[in-house]
Amino acid sequence: QVQLVESGGGLVQAGGSLRLSCAASGRTSSKGVMAWFRQAPGKEREFVAIINWSGTTNDYADSVKGRFTISRDNAKNTVYLQMNNLKPEDTAVYSCAAGPMWTMNAARFDYWGQGTQVTVSS
Repeated sequence: QVQLVESGGGLVQAGGSLRLSCAASGRTSSKGVMAWFRQAPGKEREFVAIINWSGTTNDYADSVKGRFTISRDNAKNTVYLQMNNLKPEDTAVYSCAAGPMWTMNAARFDYWGQGTQVTVSS
């Protein structure tokens, strides 16, 4: 089992920044893929960003490209999501996920954190 715990969410004004962290514990493996997803009220969960085990490859949803950066520190078993130039439409619960394969399909991820709320005011 792997436990994922997110932190760093909060309330920020439009144009501001936040840095989310996702700490992994338990039977962790630095070979796994990590990703961030988000879910706004009344909407489906959507992919945000993904990073491979070495941190050398990543990808982003079009809506966050150029504003968000995903990174990981395997020595600390932690993945980060730096969010800049936040917009009100970024408001959602952000969750990190871990899995063995490169995919943007949430159903393919084995482990999930509890989520952290990000609220962007206009």
